[in-house]
Order: sequence, then structure tokens, then C-alpha cells
Amino acid sequence: MDTPGEPIEGHFGLAVADYTHSTAPNRRFPDLITQRLVKAALANQSFALSGGELAELAAHCTVQERNAAKVERLVNKSAAASLLASRIGAQFDGVVTGASDKGTWVRISAPTTEGKVIKGFEGLDVGDRVRVALLHTDVARGFIDFARINRRYARTRY
Repeated sequence: MDTPGEPIEGHFGLAVADYTHSTAPNRRFPDLITQRLVKAALANQSFALSGGELAELAAHCTVQERNAAKVERLVNKSAAASLLASRIGAQFDGVVTGASDKGTWVRISAPTTEGKVIKGFEGLDVGDRVRVALLHTDVARGFIDFARINRRYARTRY
């Protein structure tokens, strides 16, 4: 947020000082606030909220947007788990998309989704191609668990 008397950073990607964007005001509260600010500026009127109040609202909106994104990710994971629930034991070709202390993850393409390799993950690294079997799904938690079934295939990279 630009405040009077402070340097204006502008938009980092467009290299312009005067910039805003928004969507339909009925979709996002931050866009409604932006449109009300623009309306007040065009009418040469002051806005009803102070800079501190705007900063507080912006922080609240950021938290709520992150919460919504978490829910959306869980819904997508749960939908994928539901789609695969009847295919326990099926085999898929995949690519390792993550390998860390938290786990090893593989993305399959039919259907395109990601799950955790809970058996045979040793030695796998990001980018490895791997054949996996579906072991378990938990729709409520959005979990999809795989086991690597072909160790020889794993070192072949795209």
C-alpha cells in the first residue's frame, strides 16, 4: 500500500507506479475495497477507512485467501482419492515430484494426480520415472498411497 510521503514502489513486473487490478467486486472482498477506493479518489472524496484499518483488512483477507486455498487443495486431493478408491492394486507409470524427509511423492497421469510412495521409496529422487501400485486411499484426508513395484525402472529420467 502506498502512503503519502513515502516512496512509491509501483508494480514490480510492469515497471509502472500507478497500477491496480481487480475482479468482479461480488467475488472478492479485496476487490470491493479497491473499487471503493478508486470511486472515492475519482470523486475527490476521502475514504472512510484509515491506512491502518486498510492494512488490517488486507492482512485479514490474505489469511482468509490462504485458508480458502488450503480447503481447495484438500477438496482436489479428496476428489482424486475418491476417483482412485475403486482401483486399489492398479499399477501406474509416474514421475517422482518430491523427495524429502517428509516423504516421496509421485505424479501419475491417468488420472493426473499425486500420491505418496510409502513402500519402496528408498533411493528415489525428483524426476525419476517409476512404476507404482495403488495401495490405499483416504478420501476424507485426501491421501493416496503407492508402492514402487519396479526398482530397475526408477533411475530412468525424462
